Amino acid sequence: MLIIVVLVLANIPWLTERFFLVFVIAGGKTVLLRLVELLAFYLLSLVVAAMVEMQFSGDVHAQEWEFFWSTFCAYLVLSVPGLIYRYQWLPLTRK
Repeated sequence: MLIIVVLVLANIPWLTERFFLVFVIAGGKTVLLRLVELLAFYLLSLVVAAMVEMQFSGDVHAQEWEFFWSTFCAYLVLSVPGLIYRYQWLPLTRK
């Protein structure tokens, strides 16, 4: 279930034109705004994962920097379907 939540969070920046699902940006979101949103949703997914870990084990295991880099890379891989939809699928359907 946690992986599905992270998958949805990773693809939100690519699937909507609203910044953080709330703010409408005139002219649409730029790639930089999408990347900022992606990073913010990554941090949110870390918080959700820590809450799940706290609920099941009662403690959050301390992590080093390698954990965060590897989970961020996995998060980027999970965001690929939204990226392909935004920059490959949509331009093909508009032609």
